[in-house]
Amino acid sequence: MGGRKRIHLLPAGLRKGEIMKAKVLLIEDNEQNRYLMNFLLDKHGYAVVEAFDGPQGVKLAAEELPRLILLDIQLPTMDGYAVARALRANPALENIPIIAVTSYAMAGDREKALAAGCTGYIEKPINPATFMARIERYLDNPPTESSP
Repeated sequence: MGGRKRIHLLPAGLRKGEIMKAKVLLIEDNEQNRYLMNFLLDKHGYAVVEAFDGPQGVKLAAEELPRLILLDIQLPTMDGYAVARALRANPALENIPIIAVTSYAMAGDREKALAAGCTGYIEKPINPATFMARIERYLDNPPTESSP
């Protein structure tokens, strides 16, 4: 019987024979921001798992065990600081880099994100030309908290 063909869909930036890169959890409630980051990650071969709020993000992180978490700070229900603390409370997630991606750019905001458990901080609006290089630094060799 087997006349069926299997169709394998590849992310836009991935060619046949290439291996998909790491899984990234994107916790972001804004549809436009989510679309842009998902597009950039997908274009570079990353598998993206999306969460729209903090509780869903904490749940998906524990289930999916991503290599990196991109976390908006201004989320409904549970803010990003609380999400980062909850993620860090789970021993299975303690070594996964968490990058705050936020429009909070006042003095002390970066330090507050780092104190909550984030590994790094990227200000919005993101720059598509430099976003992937910044993300990949955390996947290749997570910088210390003093790194930009």
